[in-house]
Amino acid sequence: MWFKFTGWTPINSGHKGAGITIAAPHTSNWDVVYAMGAAVLLDIKIYFSIKESWCRIPIIGRLMMWMGAIPITRASGSQGQIDKIRLFVEKHKDCHIFFLFTPEGTRGKVNKWKTGFYHLAKGCHLPIFLAKVDFRNKESGVFHTYHLTNNKEEDIRSIQESYKKVLGKFPELQFPKYTGPMPELSEVESLILKTVYSAKGMATRLEIAAKLKANKLSTAMLDFLIEKGVLEKVIDNQNEPHYKLTFAGKGCLLHLYPALNKAQ
Repeated sequence: MWFKFTGWTPINSGHKGAGITIAAPHTSNWDVVYAMGAAVLLDIKIYFSIKESWCRIPIIGRLMMWMGAIPITRASGSQGQIDKIRLFVEKHKDCHIFFLFTPEGTRGKVNKWKTGFYHLAKGCHLPIFLAKVDFRNKESGVFHTYHLTNNKEEDIRSIQESYKKVLGKFPELQFPKYTGPMPELSEVESLILKTVYSAKGMATRLEIAAKLKANKLSTAMLDFLIEKGVLEKVIDNQNEPHYKLTFAGKGCLLHLYPALNKAQ
């Protein structure tokens, strides 16, 4: 009833099984309301870590535990906290549940993410579900299932680029900085980005056309995507132009498709 009254929509990317979930940007307690609302509507169980002291508070503590709180004590240090979460994840990794992290670690302004979620996903061999609470589009839920590569820096950068298109309640607090909504892309343009991605990140115009099974793919269309900032042109030693995704393009791609695989 609350979602219907306020005009919000839960989004479901078709994710299955368990995943380490990140939700960003986190700038307000309202994020929790809309995240939990989407989870209830989509019948998804969310778990998240919280200070053990919160769970000892009468009524509030019981409510937190019911909502999926995993009580963490700092007495054992950060490694002990991580080990407890890892054991819990390993025990439930075959279930359809989410293990939620806010990479900023706070509602206040930050200049970097905490990347414990990444190491946990890698150690438990789970994908990362990218969740958002977008106050521009009034959408809440998971928009992409990200499968890790062997390049942490590129993974984090690509994921962060996708969140530059998500508007928090207080955008002046969010990291990475909000750069505006998704660029308008046609179906063919979206397929071009996906094709370049599947070609290990670099392809000629003819290679892109062949994968798209298109008789003609104009240079003008590729130049248009370069103007939008999602493709860039690279000239090789034989003076032949190749095209590759910018990080902004990779971020857009995560919104366009619920899952991606280099082999697609």
